[in-house]
Amino acid sequence: MPELYEILTPEDPALAPYRQLTGRQLLGSNLFIAESENVIAAGLEAGCRPLSLLMERQHITGKGKGLVERCGVPVYTGDDALLESLTGFRLSRGILCAMERPAPLTAEAVLTDARRIAVLENVVDGTNIGALMRSAAALGADGILLTPDCCDPLQRRAARVSMGAVLRIPWAVCPQPLAALKAAGFTTAALALRENALPVHDPLLKQAARLALFLGAEGDGLRQETIDGCDHAVIIPMYNEVNSLNVAAAGAVAFWELFGKSRA
Repeated sequence: MPELYEILTPEDPALAPYRQLTGRQLLGSNLFIAESENVIAAGLEAGCRPLSLLMERQHITGKGKGLVERCGVPVYTGDDALLESLTGFRLSRGILCAMERPAPLTAEAVLTDARRIAVLENVVDGTNIGALMRSAAALGADGILLTPDCCDPLQRRAARVSMGAVLRIPWAVCPQPLAALKAAGFTTAALALRENALPVHDPLLKQAARLALFLGAEGDGLRQETIDGCDHAVIIPMYNEVNSLNVAAAGAVAFWELFGKSRA
């Protein structure tokens, strides 16, 4: 049985990763925090080395028992109020795991043999990143490219919302995704409100041998240079004077139409 430690003070140096998980500090530490059984299991399947577990007491011999045995790392626990003061939030799933980040992929590695790619430009909300990556993985994308200003997919909330999909679909940060995709022979499409945009169900899009769909930032959408540089602009037909959807919802619709149906 792994060693069990009762937390006496949140200032314990061994707990540093859990104190920092609400900020960007972990990006430079080669660590990420996996929250929930699904994300931790996905990390283990992806070969990420667990370093420690933090969990509510009841989960040690309850729903977290299998993870405790599987990870074989120190387990930290304490009163709920102490855990909340340590992390800055109430543990919604009751289990956290500090893990080593997987080795980053290059854009070239993600694009090799891929036919359908999602590209996320400056999407900064962790919930949206997680939902987009979960939808992309579920609905037929072969990989994902993100611009450097996007939220880190391994940020705690993003990974949790993705249900571990961020560890199951290839992705890479790419400063110039349009150039990389053009060089790899992809047809590029920008999801954008333009008068000359093709409806998302247009056969021309589905017939593309290799297709990359660009989705932009919350509120502002894609940069004008990106839209101008893509081969096509694409819209989702809408009704009742609604002209746009949240980027995660729009992505799910477009992925199903352009990626999922192409695999049916």
